[in-house]
Amino acid sequence: MKALSKVNGSTIAIIATALLTAIGSEIKIMPYEQAPFRFGLGSIIFFIAVLIRTVPIMTTGIITGFTVVLFRSLLDSLLYKQFFINAFIEHFPAAFFYFSFAVCLYIFNIEKYKTKPFTLGLMASLFEVISNSIEQLFTTLFVTRIPISAEEIFLLITIALLRSFFVVGLYSSIIITENKKQVQQLLNIGSNLYVETLYLQKSMNQIEQITASSFDLYKQLTNTHSDLSIKALIIAQEIHEVKKDQQRIFAGLSNIVENKQSDYYLMSDLLSLVSEANQKYSELLKKNIQFHVLLNEDFHTHAHIQLLAVLNNLVANAVEAIEIEGAITISIDMKAQETKIIIEDNGIGIPKHSLPVIFDPGFTSKFNEKGEPSTGIGLSHVQAIVTKLNGHINVESNKTTKFTISIPTNML
Repeated sequence: MKALSKVNGSTIAIIATALLTAIGSEIKIMPYEQAPFRFGLGSIIFFIAVLIRTVPIMTTGIITGFTVVLFRSLLDSLLYKQFFINAFIEHFPAAFFYFSFAVCLYIFNIEKYKTKPFTLGLMASLFEVISNSIEQLFTTLFVTRIPISAEEIFLLITIALLRSFFVVGLYSSIIITENKKQVQQLLNIGSNLYVETLYLQKSMNQIEQITASSFDLYKQLTNTHSDLSIKALIIAQEIHEVKKDQQRIFAGLSNIVENKQSDYYLMSDLLSLVSEANQKYSELLKKNIQFHVLLNEDFHTHAHIQLLAVLNNLVANAVEAIEIEGAITISIDMKAQETKIIIEDNGIGIPKHSLPVIFDPGFTSKFNEKGEPSTGIGLSHVQAIVTKLNGHINVESNKTTKFTISIPTNML
C-alpha cells in the first residue's frame, strides 16, 4: 500500500508540474520578432518543482515537454484559428528545452548540490544555456531558418543567470524557513523532555523512599505477623520493579537531552523562538499581547534546553495572566560574572499571600472549565532548573509581575 501511495503521489507531482509549467510558459516575453522563441515562467516553475519535490527527472522532463507543446498548439488552434499541425510544428522545439534540461539535471545528479546554492545556481545557468541553445537550434532548422546571433546568445546567457539564481534563491529561502520550523520543534521537544526528566527524577526519589519504608515494614512484621510481612515484602519488590523501569526510561531521556545539549545556540535565536511561540499561543487564546525582547549582548549558550524550558514556562504563564490585552517583556542582561533574565508582564498579578509558596510543588491558581486544578509543577520545575544552573529566582508582583533569574554566566 505504501509503495502504491508513493507511486500515485509521484504521478500526481509529475502531472501537476507539467500542467503548471505549460500554463506558466504562457506568461512570457518574446525578444525575437522573427521566431516563436520565448522566455517565460514555465522553466522557472519546472526547475523549482523538481527541486522541492523529488520526482523521476527524466520522466518529468519528457512529459512536461510534450505537455507544453500540446498546450501551446491547442491554444493557437482555439484562439488564433491556426491549423493544429502547423501550430505543433511551430512549437515542438520547446519540448527539447525540457528534455535537455532534464537530461542535464539527471546526469549531474542535482540532489547533491541542493545544499550548495552558488554551485547550484551556476550549474542551473549552464543547463539553461545548453537547453535554450538546443531549442533555438531546432527552431532555426525547422521553423525560421534564421541562425542565432551573438546578441541572442548574450541574451540567453544573461536570462539564464538571472532566472537560475532567482529559482535557487527562492528555493533556499523555502528550505531555510522549513529548517527554522524544524529547529524550533526539536528545541521545544528537547525542553519538554528536560522537564520530564526532572519530574521523573523526583518520582524516582519518592519511589526509593517508599521502597525503603516498605522493606522496613517487612522487617518489623517478620516476627509478629508473618503473613503481613510477606505482603509487605511483595509490595517492596513490586515498587522496586517500578523503580527499575523508571530508571531505564530516565537513562534514555537523559541521553537524548544530553545529546541535544552538545550544540550551542545564540541567545537571540532562543528569544526569537520563545516570543514567536508564545505570540501564537496568545493569538490562540484571543489575546492582544505585545512582546518586547531586550538583550544587552548576544552570546552562544550550551544551556539552551534548560533556558528554553524556563523561558517558555514563565512566558506562557505571563500570557495566561493577561486577561485581554497587555505586554510582556523578556530582558537579558549578560555580565562577566552573572547573567540576569527578567520576565515581566502587566497581567492580573499574584496575590501577596501566594508569593512565598508559588514555587512549592502542587501550588496552582489555574483551574479548567470544570473547576479542576492544574498539576502545579511548572514553577517548581523552573526553580529546580535554575538551581541546577547554580542560580536563584525571585518574584515581585505589584503593578506588574516580574520574575528575576540570576545565573552565573559560566554556567550558560
